[in-house]
Amino acid sequence: MAHPQHITPALLPDGEIRPVVRAPGIERWSWALYDFANTIFSMNIATLYFSVWIVADLGSTDLVYAVANAAASVLMVVAIPVLGAISDARRKRKPWVVGFTLASCIGCVAIGVLGQRTLPLVGEGVVHPAIVPAGWHAPIGMLLPVLVAFALANFAYQAAQPFYNAMLPELVPVEEQGRLSGLGVAVGYVGSIVGVAMVVPFFMGALPMIGKLSAGVTGTLHTIIPFTANGGRVSTFVPTGVLFLIFSLPLFLFCRDHNPAPRGGPVNWRKAFRDVSETITAARRHPGALRFIITSLVYQDAIGTIVTFMTLYAVRAVHFEKGQEVNLFMVLTIPAIFGSYFYGHLVDRIGAKRSLTITLWIWVALLGCMMAVTTKSAFWLVGLAIGLNFGGVNAIERPLLLSLIPDVEAGRYFSLMLLSARVAAVIGPLLWGLTTLALEGPLGTSIAYRTAVLVVAVMFVISILILRGVPDRRPQELRAA
Repeated sequence: MAHPQHITPALLPDGEIRPVVRAPGIERWSWALYDFANTIFSMNIATLYFSVWIVADLGSTDLVYAVANAAASVLMVVAIPVLGAISDARRKRKPWVVGFTLASCIGCVAIGVLGQRTLPLVGEGVVHPAIVPAGWHAPIGMLLPVLVAFALANFAYQAAQPFYNAMLPELVPVEEQGRLSGLGVAVGYVGSIVGVAMVVPFFMGALPMIGKLSAGVTGTLHTIIPFTANGGRVSTFVPTGVLFLIFSLPLFLFCRDHNPAPRGGPVNWRKAFRDVSETITAARRHPGALRFIITSLVYQDAIGTIVTFMTLYAVRAVHFEKGQEVNLFMVLTIPAIFGSYFYGHLVDRIGAKRSLTITLWIWVALLGCMMAVTTKSAFWLVGLAIGLNFGGVNAIERPLLLSLIPDVEAGRYFSLMLLSARVAAVIGPLLWGLTTLALEGPLGTSIAYRTAVLVVAVMFVISILILRGVPDRRPQELRAA
């Protein structure tokens, strides 16, 4: 029997699904909690530990890390549009979220196991560091297994996102999608803080701003989670995978697909492949949809690039001590919680397009400040402002895309948007890596990294110019449609 708070969504003549009431609270909160879970992965793996471990601890380069990141994006380009078309044909999103999440957790654990079995234990926090010659760096052949595991884990993490996003239209009416999206992003940033706090003891045997843990506590943690006893960044990957899985369980257990296609119908694989190109062509029937996807291509590439390399920027350009960046990102994430929730409400008041324009211009201003500051205290202030603005895009873009397309086609358009971002993500990190590689020798690390930030700021300006042509559809108009 259907829950009394959730009746069958209205199916409009054009095939659009329009929920008329909210889904049960446990389902909405379980959906939002998945943002909590996957942000633990993005913070600990994609932002905080993996890049510094590869570049600073193991002596590799930004470019090597950028290539591994690009490999995950290439996998996305190949796989996700087809999966999105199949998802919409079957109208089932949850199985894809579950499958890709499990794959990402396994890949995350594999990084930690391979890192301890195949590479020297070096870097901050390692209990008994290996002795390596001055200037030593891990050769590509030695790094390849962990780079492959990272690429696969990152691919699976990203692959779950379009299916997760496509679940949103069945949870709340259109006029509340901004708030639920903003809530999910806000909960996600809480996940960042909790994830870092729960994983950093495996890194340094301490808690940020609290200090060293007793030998008994750390011993218990190492007993519970294997492949963590050696400490250091390499010991953060297994617990991150475990936490990602644990906090994903509510979505696994309590969320469901509300409008699945009848069982037994075969999947038309040829049509699924054809739908990829047809989605791009069909986007012209929905004014602004394709233009917004191109806008997303540019600004998501910019955000992904700055998030990927901000830890290295803090360490190498602003001279944060290695290990101190953990405290930095813990503190910077707190304002992101409030910022994302604020932007979710702003969408419902002034519309998604105007909200997105505001947050993108703020990004440009803050990156200009980031290039200008030279002291740690000033960087802290800029970082706090970035944190406050950071959740804006993620809270806004889901309702903005949904305002431009029929809900029944949400899966393929979220897949197309993610595809566009992944195509660009091959470019952005590579531009950063090439910029720092080319300029660091003749001009020094500080100028090389600040120039790379300038490249990212220009990308934001380009996205704003493209966004100007996207229709501004307000929640009131959508409710009346």
